[in-house]
Parts: sequence; structure tokens; C-alpha cells
Amino acid sequence: MAAINNVMKSQESLDQSEDAAIAQKSTELMAPESRKQPPAESQESIRVRQLVILSFWTIVIFLGIPIWWWTTSIHRATLPLKEMMNWAEGKACRPTFPLEVMVEGPSLQENEIMRILRATQHALDDQNESTLHHLRLSIGHDYARPNSSQEMRVHEEYGQVNVPFDGIPELKEKALTIRLLPQTDLASARIELEPHTALLKVSYPPTLVPPASSSSFPLATFVAAQLQNLFAEEQAILTHAMSSGPVLISSHQSATSNGQSSSTLNTSTNSSKDHRAANVRVLSSELATRLASRSTRVMKYAPTYHITISLFSSGAWPSSWDIEGAIAEDLAPLLDSASGISNFTIDTQTQLFASLSPSVQQPQYDPEYGVWTLKDEDLSGFINAAEWPLSPSTGAGPTLNFVIYVPDSSTAPLVIKGSQATSWLIPQWGGVVILNPPETLRAAGSRLSKEELQPVLSKFSHQLLSFLGAPQSPPSIPLQLQSLMRIRAASLLLSASSTLGSLARLTLTLSSIAIPETVSAAVEATMDQLGKTCEALRDGRFEIALGHARAAEMAAERSFFEKSMVGQVYFPDEHKVAVYLPLLGPVGVPLMMSGLKELRRVFMARRLKAKTR
Repeated sequence: MAAINNVMKSQESLDQSEDAAIAQKSTELMAPESRKQPPAESQESIRVRQLVILSFWTIVIFLGIPIWWWTTSIHRATLPLKEMMNWAEGKACRPTFPLEVMVEGPSLQENEIMRILRATQHALDDQNESTLHHLRLSIGHDYARPNSSQEMRVHEEYGQVNVPFDGIPELKEKALTIRLLPQTDLASARIELEPHTALLKVSYPPTLVPPASSSSFPLATFVAAQLQNLFAEEQAILTHAMSSGPVLISSHQSATSNGQSSSTLNTSTNSSKDHRAANVRVLSSELATRLASRSTRVMKYAPTYHITISLFSSGAWPSSWDIEGAIAEDLAPLLDSASGISNFTIDTQTQLFASLSPSVQQPQYDPEYGVWTLKDEDLSGFINAAEWPLSPSTGAGPTLNFVIYVPDSSTAPLVIKGSQATSWLIPQWGGVVILNPPETLRAAGSRLSKEELQPVLSKFSHQLLSFLGAPQSPPSIPLQLQSLMRIRAASLLLSASSTLGSLARLTLTLSSIAIPETVSAAVEATMDQLGKTCEALRDGRFEIALGHARAAEMAAERSFFEKSMVGQVYFPDEHKVAVYLPLLGPVGVPLMMSGLKELRRVFMARRLKAKTR
């Protein structure tokens, strides 16, 4: 038994020895292979590889990058940003509106009219609360003397009578003429304003002119108060425009996005508000609200307006109308007088059997007044846009639609419930007049004569002035048109200044936007025209000021809406990454990796060489 155990142990020892020998033999066979190194790279192959990598990088650095930079670089013309912001904040120009008022007295002596002139100017200066509006009184030319060395014009600040020796006023445009008419049969003074001329007749008893030793002057106080009332609405409109015009953030500034830019804009806006508020009289909240609502009705200024006069009848009457003669007599004179502000084109159209809009409730009969009525809430939907051919853009400029509606005899007369009115305005669109002809006119013939159209066109004339932005007072067409010219000049001045400020803020906010030289030239032209506008306003040359303001507005809009700039306003940097990454990634990664690998090999070779020394 012991012998068997010894044999088994010997066999196990022999197996273990064989396994160890096999393992040792395997190790000896594998060791030389694991220690085998790749053949050494020749210096020629290393030099070729380095030249290849270097050539690629040379092409990229000295050819690719310059071509890419030249083809993708953004040209930014130099803009006078500080001057542009000064215009936007109202610091570059403080416009004033001096109004020339000529005083004449056919039956008065020169010394008498000079006394009245002095006293009235002092009263005006005391009553005037605005720094924008100035009324300058000057004596009529009949009292000027060529050899007189004394100036005889009434200055708005000092109340001194000063008229140049040649009798020619410094201001080029005369706003109003006052004619003093003393009458012994009057108990108090009264005025009469001509509706179609800029003439104010002042009739007064001689007792209102006190002796020279008296401290009071009732006639001067009366005339000054009447002048203030005549131009009160225009003064309020100008004050409201100057206090809120360029300060408001316009739609041009919608491109600003980051918080830093918003903070900068708010700071600039606040300073602009403070600067404007220091220069204008503060309006009451009620008056400011009424003037703000006026802007929803007034059309935006345009050099040309297109007027469409349409006749819509619910029946077969009338078959014709003398609209050409009515326009020539009643509307054309107004359009000719307003041609210095804007141009107008007119077309007409008629449509019989025109039905009302389905959304409008049918007229209701009012037995108390014996009329058919429309509700106020139905007036906005009165126009049947689906069947009435009223296009908003048939002319060269914005279109104003004036509609004459003739109801059927079964629903006539047709009026507005409550007010009994027959006309109304549709803001930013036009006006409507309901024509209720008598039955005798319907039976007399099928033609609508210019005499029947005259009251309708008279209402259209007032509606047109309202859409253009003319004040409702004074009740004189020439004075209203003069006020409209000054208001439009001021609004265009503020609009162009605001556009310059918007462009300056856009330039500072979007540093990657291109600014071509045409924009720089347009900005220079805008500021030049704005300067001429401000100078003309101060000199009282309002028609010239309007022309310069119109040119400034056009140049400002041209600079802001440059087509090469607008396309880049909404092109963020993320879009550029999305464009460049698929193109440069496959090329740039191999170049970068090969360059880094070669640099690492050179660094390791130098390090090994340094250790062997």
C-alpha cells in the first residue's frame, strides 16, 4: 500500500514538472515576439511627412483664412452715433414756431397803431405759457417809411416795436392779418374771422383805447386773448408731439434683445424724456388723452394721397351724377390750397342696388321723429366689404375712401340713432355720408346734380382735414392749413430724429451687422435736412421747413431699411455655427490631430535626446 502511494506521488511530481517546463518554453517562445519593435523610420520619410503637414497648414493659414476673411468680412461704415443720439434725444435742435401776425388799421394814425401794437405784444408775452409757440406782431406795410432808421418790429421776447426800414418782415410767411376797425356805435369789442381768408376783423369802441398815462389797455388784452384762443389747439398739438414724439420706442427698435442693451436704451429714453419735458409745457392728463386718441384717426403723412369717392345706392336712383362739377367747385380749391403739404389724386365710382353688410342690423323706424335709424354699434360694420368695390391701395399713396350712401325710399330718411347725424368717420380708412334726397328730387329725374352734392362734399372736406391732422379751430380753412403745415413739419422732424436714434441703437446692439456706405450717406443727408428744417422753423419759413423735413424722413427711412442690413438683423451666431461646423469639421479635425501628433513626436524626440546626453 505504501508502495502504491509513493508511485502516485511520483507521478504527480512528474506531471507538475512537465507543466512547468511547457509554461517556461511557451514564455521563452513568446518573449522575443513581444519585445520586437517596428523598423526605425528613415529621416527622409519623417521629412516628407513634416513637409506634407506643413504644406497643408501653410495653405490654410496663408490662403484659406485670408480668402475666407475677405469673402465673409462685414463692412461697417462709420456713423456719427453721438450726433444721431443727440437728434433722437432732442439735444441737437430745439424747434420753435414763430407766427407772423400783421396788424393794420386803415383809419388809425401811425402812433395809435404803434401803441396798440406794443400793448398787445406785452399782453401776449404775459399770457404765453409755451416755449414752442411765439406770436410776433408786426405793423402793416402802409406804415413803414423807407427813410426810417428805427426798427419797428415787435420782438417776441422783449416786446419792443421793431419794423425794418424797408417794411419787409423778417419772417417769410404771414400767419394772420388783424384789421382794427374802431366803431363808435359799439359797446364792446367783437371779432369776425373770415372763413376763406387769414383775416381777423376786430371791431371795438374807441373807449377801449385808454390815454397814454393809463396802466391798463382793455383792447390789447382782448386782442391777445383772442389770438391765444385761435392758436390754442395747434399749440397743444405741438406741445404734445414735442413731449412724446421721439421719446417713444418705435418699431425700429424691436431688434434689441439683451439686457445690457435694454438698460442702455431705457437710460437714454429717460434722459430724452427729461430733456423734452424741460422744453415744453406740461399738458393736463385729460387734454393729453384726447390728443393721444387723435393719433388713432389721423393718417400717417405721405407725399401723395389717393381719394376715392364712391356712390352706393340701395335702389336704381340715381343713374348718373355730376361729380366732376361738384369736385371742381367744392373740393378742388381745398386740394389746391393743401398742395404745399401733400398731393392728391381722385377717382370716382358708382354702384346701384348696393346692399348693406349682413352684420349690420336693419334700420329701425323711430315714430317720434319719423325717421329710420342706425345704431352706433353698427357704424363700424356699415361698409359691405364683400360686395362694395373698395380697394385700400388703388393709387400711388394711401387711399382715403369717401362713401355716399343713398337709402331706398322705403327706409328714408336714414340717420344715426340719438345724434340724428348722417355722417361719421372710420379711423384710418375714410368717411361715410348718408344722402337722404327728398321724394320730389327722386321723381324729378335720375341725375344727381352738383347742387345736391355740394353739402356732401362740404362734409368730405372737413373729414379730409380731420384725417390729415388739421386742428378743428380756428374755423378758417387757410389758418387750418397753415397749422397743418407746421404740425406735419414737426411730426416729420420728430419721426426722422427717432429713426436716427433707432439706427444708432441698432448699430451698437448688433455689432455683426453690415453698414454699407449708402447708409452713412443717407444718415449724413438726414442730419443735413434736419438742420435745415430746424433753421427754417426758427425763421418762420414753414413751407420750406416741411420740404426739408419730408426729405429728412425719406432719407432716414432709406438708411434704416437698407436691404443689405435688414437681412442680417435676424441672423444670430447660432446660425453661423450650424453653417460652418459641417464644412470645417471633416477638414479641421484631421489637420489638428496630425499637427498635434507631429508636435508631440518632435517634443518626445528632443526630450529623449536630452536624457541620453
